[in-house]
Amino acid sequence: MSTTPYLINTLASHGRPLEPHDAEMLGPAAVDRVAQVLALRENNDATPLNALPELAAELGLSSLHLKDEGFRLGLGSFKALGGAYALMILVQEEASRQLGRNVAIDELMSPEIRAIAATMTFACATDGNHGRSVAQGAQLMGARAVIFVHSGVSQTRIEAIARFGAKMVHVDGSYDFSVAEATRVATEEGWTILSDTSWPGYEYIPGLVAQGYTIMVREILEELPQAPTHVFLQAGVGGFAAAVAAHMALALGDSRPHVTVVDPANAACLFESARLGHVIKVDETRPTVMAMLECYEPSLVAFRILERATDGFMTVEEDAAPEAMRRLALPIGDDPAVVAGESGCVGLAGLLSVLCDPALAAKIGLDAEARVLVINTEGATDPALYEKLVGRSPEAILRGKTA
Repeated sequence: MSTTPYLINTLASHGRPLEPHDAEMLGPAAVDRVAQVLALRENNDATPLNALPELAAELGLSSLHLKDEGFRLGLGSFKALGGAYALMILVQEEASRQLGRNVAIDELMSPEIRAIAATMTFACATDGNHGRSVAQGAQLMGARAVIFVHSGVSQTRIEAIARFGAKMVHVDGSYDFSVAEATRVATEEGWTILSDTSWPGYEYIPGLVAQGYTIMVREILEELPQAPTHVFLQAGVGGFAAAVAAHMALALGDSRPHVTVVDPANAACLFESARLGHVIKVDETRPTVMAMLECYEPSLVAFRILERATDGFMTVEEDAAPEAMRRLALPIGDDPAVVAGESGCVGLAGLLSVLCDPALAAKIGLDAEARVLVINTEGATDPALYEKLVGRSPEAILRGKTA
């Protein structure tokens, strides 16, 4: 009998298609536009895809690869791809409207378009990484950013956002409350709400954010020797997991991998929504160390996609993330050391949890033939917390396993 909290996705069977709009937003053609916008930004190289053969052998897998978003665009998180990209597309659309013509992507950095961007204000709530991406995008385009942070966001992460010139607004309460407050104030002020979560009547902009993430999947599929058979994706509101799962389904078709979505047990909004068959808001209980995933209500769009493009939903306990961080920081054999934040490693934490449950592992086909992919969604975005959880500084890990 399985002991790991895991739901086989009975909401949809293999082959149930995505809604046409979601397929258009997250399909191969959309990635071409993402690549064009990404080319305008500095430090835009593809992030590393690390093979971990020693860990794969220890776990009884054919292969294990880790995409390391800790190096993305100098921001240390995959979210660097989403918020800034959406902001730049929104500037392009507003400029096209004002100028009465189609503004090309390669015009975005021109003085004419930046002058229009300077009249625009973008607001969002954040746990840290999305807000930093929006703030960086606003600075790049010459726009204004107002970022709402809740009481659980560390001072280190707040300072990292403010460094890009954003106005910071502190909100008492949880992430979900900060989303509501950012929406209220932005609506009153006439600002553009640039959220990475969606709700009824608000889907287009979160869809753009998720579209920005799809370039990760193109990079992965171009570099992997074979497509993965299994993917474990951590989730907060679900935008990242939805973007990856959807693009893999669209790009690989019948060869798509078995996808598992991993929630923190203390903020299991996607797991519980999947259990009930519709989006729900879960109770706020204890904080989770997986701070970037501490969300209590899924994105409406993300859940709609995930119920079609994923195979399972699971939860992991609080000690799972630090354990996975340490496994990556202090690898065995010749595997490379990876600096993974407490939320960045949760896909690996999910894999490790399933492998501790042989009945479940067998049920989902996780065996010696399995080719597994996980994504480190963030590096040490809070270095002090990283050192507390791992026992070594991120700098020491990056200098070498024996540093």
